[in-house]
Amino acid sequence: MRCDRLAVVFGDQLDRALPEDMGLSKGSDIILMAEVRSESEGVPSHRLRTALFLSAMRHHAEWLRGQGWRVEYVALSDADNTHSFRGEIARACGRVRASRLAAARPGDHRVLAELEEAAEQAGVDLTVIEDPHFLTTPDDFGQWAHGRKQLVMEYFYREQRKRLGILMEGSKPVGGAWNFDKENRGAFRSAPRAPEPPRFKPDSVTRAVFKDMEAQLPGLPGFADAFNWPVTREQALQALDDFIEHRLPRFGDFQDAMWLGERTLYHALLSPALNLKLLDPREVVDRAVKAYEDGHAPLNSVEGFVRQIIGWREFIRGVYWFEGAAYAERNGLGHHGRLPAFYWTGQTDMACMADAISGVLETGYAHHISRLMVTGNFALIAGIDPKAVSEWYLGMYVDGVDWVTLPNTLGMALHADGGVVGTKPYAASGKYIDRMSNACGQCRYSVEQRAGENACPFNTFYWDFLIRHEKRFAKNTRMKMMLKHVERMGRDERVEITVSAGKLRKRMGITDRSGAGG
Repeated sequence: MRCDRLAVVFGDQLDRALPEDMGLSKGSDIILMAEVRSESEGVPSHRLRTALFLSAMRHHAEWLRGQGWRVEYVALSDADNTHSFRGEIARACGRVRASRLAAARPGDHRVLAELEEAAEQAGVDLTVIEDPHFLTTPDDFGQWAHGRKQLVMEYFYREQRKRLGILMEGSKPVGGAWNFDKENRGAFRSAPRAPEPPRFKPDSVTRAVFKDMEAQLPGLPGFADAFNWPVTREQALQALDDFIEHRLPRFGDFQDAMWLGERTLYHALLSPALNLKLLDPREVVDRAVKAYEDGHAPLNSVEGFVRQIIGWREFIRGVYWFEGAAYAERNGLGHHGRLPAFYWTGQTDMACMADAISGVLETGYAHHISRLMVTGNFALIAGIDPKAVSEWYLGMYVDGVDWVTLPNTLGMALHADGGVVGTKPYAASGKYIDRMSNACGQCRYSVEQRAGENACPFNTFYWDFLIRHEKRFAKNTRMKMMLKHVERMGRDERVEITVSAGKLRKRMGITDRSGAGG
């Protein structure tokens, strides 16, 4: 077999228009897709995350072949699989005698480096185009970010709205405001009855993936019983239709709310399909805006959803490429605590954490407030090493790709990047969780106590966090109100909180080898 170009399509690049966007020819070019073990074992990957990627890849390869494309597909079970992108790309270049190599920009610095190394190893020229899925290129973002003292998502979002003409009336935002966050902080006062999302029963392809995983990738974390994710373009469109019709109208009101045992509520669950490129952000935004224009969904819901797509999602990707590969090593708060074992088991007597982590183990998913204000907030205030937390987030969520997971975790949740993503740390006590969920009423700890055996660990770690970092954040205007409470604390109360936090870390296995908690 011989070809002019070998085009690499990675597992998160399943956009059906990509071959044409890359200028490929069905007659002279070949598409390579490869399942590599290192993507599931380098950072332990949830069974459902691995299954979703592999099943979606296999379905996409079938579709490409049905459209007349020549596809070289390397499965996990192939005897000669090198189980690395670098190895498989170089091996395929020799096998098909490619004279050139092509790809769209991957979603991971490491994978881009492997691609470049493979081209060098094979002795072929490499062309990397910008991924047409996104609304902003890294160069575009770099031009916006250059020279700014701080990268504020809200300012970026407003420029996106103007540039793209979304929810605009001339030069003004529809409704007279750029965002409606104040309207989007509702909490449930009784058990919610949110519509259930559609069911996507595993087909023969997905079942075959699970069989291969059992043989090739034993011991991955998480459970696999609840596989219910779109693996084809058609299923992804069905999921989009269902969200727009049934959950978008109340998404805004309750986008920050939580309830024990409820995994979906009014959230979209579209991030896996978007990150795999089964859906295009343009069509998703168009559908949401049309729902507003048709009177089906209110402005606060639609604007809040649109902001996540054209604002936050594009902003986070821009930060990832703008800051470079060294961003992953940042630890701006000097936190070095171990990741507690209960992040892998869900076995903890903190009701909110047990529910949040159990949900991840069961479904590979959690909505953004659970990620930010429960599992992320706990890791921040407890002083857990940001690299360990970032790797957990990358591997344990079905929508995990490095470009989106790393800045969201290391930057937004953990404030470990020195304030690039967030102007202040998203630290909160148990009071926040009590306000936004029913967890505290089901917990053995007291959300009213700051220290002691029965105090909510979120309270103890929160106040300990502020005490430890009081000087660091003294000049942060957004932290002044919180730090005033610390200033008024007496010495005895400070000591009690610090001692209680130390005992908690030791009991939870958070302390690092030096005995410090971060």
